[in-house]
Amino acid sequence: MPFVNKSGGDGEELSDDSATPLEFDFDPNDPDVVKVHYNLAGWTFDQRAELAETLAEHGVPHLWEGEELVVPELIEGRVDALFDELERELGPFPVPLGADDESTEFGLDEWPFGDVETLKEALVEAEIPHRWEGRTLFVVGESEHVVDDLLDAIEAGEVASIDEDAEAPDGALHNLYVAADRLARDSTNGAARTMVLDLVPQLGRDVPPFGLAVRAWGVIVDRATALRTVFEDAGDSDAINEAADELRTVCRPYV
Repeated sequence: MPFVNKSGGDGEELSDDSATPLEFDFDPNDPDVVKVHYNLAGWTFDQRAELAETLAEHGVPHLWEGEELVVPELIEGRVDALFDELERELGPFPVPLGADDESTEFGLDEWPFGDVETLKEALVEAEIPHRWEGRTLFVVGESEHVVDDLLDAIEAGEVASIDEDAEAPDGALHNLYVAADRLARDSTNGAARTMVLDLVPQLGRDVPPFGLAVRAWGVIVDRATALRTVFEDAGDSDAINEAADELRTVCRPYV
């Protein structure tokens, strides 16, 4: 979902009215109309074209202000649903970083075009808030260390592209973190134990989720394998807690 903010009106939010027809008179200059702004910075031409076609098909009243789509708040919920549908078909979409948000700057003037394109795709796949100003990248401050690892991995040729023959299971990193977090708190959590036992055999050390460095993923897989081994060896609660905490620690920077 694009970054959203609102303007106009008396500052009070209106509840979405599902009975309101999408096709109605929308005067963006009316000071009493609350407007919703969707920031589409970073969207590709094809994504914007698909959005424009969808808006036209549904008769959505709107206007464009630079890279922002503006719609009346009265239909915000239904427009959100359209974005969700588009994201399932075309996404993920870039997560924009606001000009006033705390950020870390990376100058990439010397980077080859191909590496920059790989980085752009990886940032979108990882859903890291960011923006580009020429060849200068700004990322949300809390993701600085993740992007540092990503830059190193791209320069070393260690970022794996997803294809049909080599692909980490969907949501593998997130699921490992969730399972590890639960087991670190409660070694008897059956659902988390089953998740680890089922997921670990599907993982390859050299087949990370897109955008994650092979080295970092290899460490995560090693910790997950160690946790699974504790289960198979009928380890006690303390051993499970310790192994789960180690897995949680190495996953945390990337989720």
